[in-house]
Amino acid sequence: MTRLALSILTVAALTLAYLGCSGQQAGNPPGKLFVVATTGMIGDAARVIGGEHIDLAVLMGPGVDPHLYKTSKGDLDLLDRADIVFYNGLNLEAKMAEILKKMSGGKTTVALGEALPDSVLRFPTDFEGHPDPHIWFDVALWRQAVQSVGETLAAKDTAHAVNYRDNLAAYLNELDTLHSWTAEQIASISEDQRILVTAHDAFGYFGRAYGIEVLGLQGISTVTEAGLYDVTEMVNLLVDRKIRAVFVESSVPPKAIQSVVDGCRARGHEVKIGGELFSDAMGAEGTPEGTYVGMVRHNVSTIVEALR
Repeated sequence: MTRLALSILTVAALTLAYLGCSGQQAGNPPGKLFVVATTGMIGDAARVIGGEHIDLAVLMGPGVDPHLYKTSKGDLDLLDRADIVFYNGLNLEAKMAEILKKMSGGKTTVALGEALPDSVLRFPTDFEGHPDPHIWFDVALWRQAVQSVGETLAAKDTAHAVNYRDNLAAYLNELDTLHSWTAEQIASISEDQRILVTAHDAFGYFGRAYGIEVLGLQGISTVTEAGLYDVTEMVNLLVDRKIRAVFVESSVPPKAIQSVVDGCRARGHEVKIGGELFSDAMGAEGTPEGTYVGMVRHNVSTIVEALR
């Protein structure tokens, strides 16, 4: 063999040995953990806490409904390469549940919602015994959930554990500030107007945490679409209680909410669409709403402006 061929083989052997010893998957950047998150909210927490020491992929982008999301071939490749997989659990990623469960046997997988005790979860009667998975709308509860991101990163990559813990501490402080601000903003709405009507019942934790009544046209999941009966019942409620604003969601088609608005108008009651809220997905990357903190601030400001 030529010296060049021997050199190539030697480099290849050393590279494979390094990857094997470091526990990294082939094809991942050397010296970094490859982290996969299912939703934007989880991905944002991993990005903030992991910083420069991780390479991150998020499966579900802006406008994607996790209740309906099906795993693609590209997703399976990313999941297979991942050193860590963070997901929400609590049946949010319903169509991916079996895949994520199977992966837990040979890979570090963390379900943020399932680390929370049942005592802090909501169990709506129409969700067949499952807990409400939309835990990120109570900022204090989300603060509790994301701590497992920092703990997992620190345990997996001990060389940078101090960095992960410092980033986590700073993020938790930011969430404390966000929680207090949200409570103050919602409290500025008069009590009789604190009624949030949305496309589906994603804001139950938000209502419980900040003292606002929440009514969803659809249930917890968007798998079953709202029917004529649901629209009629919502129209009756809005007319009877003289509610004047409803909200659409970025990840749910606005058709059903528009039917409610039209139905109210036919009854002589004017209802406006108060704005678009981000529910199961964040905004576009590079925008304020493309971060968890920015998304919450957008939602709260939109709600307060419409109802106050």
